[in-house]
Amino acid sequence: MTDLTQLGKDAKKSAHTLALMSTEQKNSLLKQMALTIKKNQGALLEANQKDLAQAEENGINETMLDRLRLTPERIHAMAEEMNKVAQLDDPIGKVDQMWTNADGLLIGKKRVPLGVIGIIYESRPNVTTDAASLAFKSGNAVILRGGKEAFSSNQLLVQLLQQTLVSAGQSPYAIQFVDDTSHETAEQLMKLTDYLDVLIPRGGANLIRRVKEQATVPIIETGTGNNHVYIDKDAQLSMGVEIIVNAKASRPSVCNAAETLLIHSEIAPFFLPVIEKELVEHGVSLRADARAMDYLETATLAEESDWDTEYLDYILAVKVVDSLDDAITHINQHNTKHSEAIVTDSYQASQRFLNEVDAAAVYVNASTRFTDGAVFGFGAEIGISTQKLHARGPMGLNELTSTKYVIYGDGQIR
Repeated sequence: MTDLTQLGKDAKKSAHTLALMSTEQKNSLLKQMALTIKKNQGALLEANQKDLAQAEENGINETMLDRLRLTPERIHAMAEEMNKVAQLDDPIGKVDQMWTNADGLLIGKKRVPLGVIGIIYESRPNVTTDAASLAFKSGNAVILRGGKEAFSSNQLLVQLLQQTLVSAGQSPYAIQFVDDTSHETAEQLMKLTDYLDVLIPRGGANLIRRVKEQATVPIIETGTGNNHVYIDKDAQLSMGVEIIVNAKASRPSVCNAAETLLIHSEIAPFFLPVIEKELVEHGVSLRADARAMDYLETATLAEESDWDTEYLDYILAVKVVDSLDDAITHINQHNTKHSEAIVTDSYQASQRFLNEVDAAAVYVNASTRFTDGAVFGFGAEIGISTQKLHARGPMGLNELTSTKYVIYGDGQIR
């Protein structure tokens, strides 16, 4: 079993050094890491093939294999996202506010790193580079514990990042990898209170639930996306079709994909047959309520559990609603607070949807697939927070910082 206590001690020491590192040093090292990843593309593809072969033997379906798969294009994109993080403004040391109080004290609120971040995640190797680059740029040491499906890919990625640090005369312990994928080790990491400042789980509902139940370190909940697209009675048909097809079928295995289509009863008779045709052509099967079944040819009858399911597959739940109120009520009852969208030409409906739907990202006339740190301009993301403290939505550099008050006086006493 991995000695997590030693990893924690090493990370704590490294975090102190990282917090004092200049922006120029961090940016230079991130660019070197990105170059190292590009130069080792062949080895990464070979390691990933081992993971894919093992996953296929274990019966992993194709949509989940897609999350795991590395290609030359994806490796290049991973490296480029590290370069983008290097180009972003460094939040560390920034003073958000400064004022003079009644006692003549000059008080400032300054951005500082969180310290040591632990991340438990599943089968996407790009999470390794995204998390490492964001943590490093924001002055945090990171301990990465990936899932067994991507073990070889993740292990090699971290080795390459550590090699880059050592070659530059820096400690490799800023980015560490837990090389034991057992549940026992994961549970130990969840309780590493002496060394972890925060733990971020990134994965499916079971992982998130287990971490919430067992962790004694502070956590930031990320992830599960039971997302909805509501097509209002004032929607444009062509827009509605394009948005739901993209939200469901462009990459169904990711957390910002749509899982439920809600459609207003006034337009259901002529919208649903068109939508069904397009979705079926993209390989999507439908699970519909009794009212929607009247207008669909290929759907099966939905069960109550379908409204709460994150399929991560080519499956979409469909429900007919009678009003915007009904749509909002259904969403707030069944969603996971991730991403929700309305398609409408009504300004009043759009504003009510924005104001009343409880989610980290709420869209008007756009696909839920845009909920992504890189797309939002953060370079990459450490995850998408679905809670309200300490961060919400895609988490970039600022979300990996805390603040301290710095106070200047000239002899004041109280």
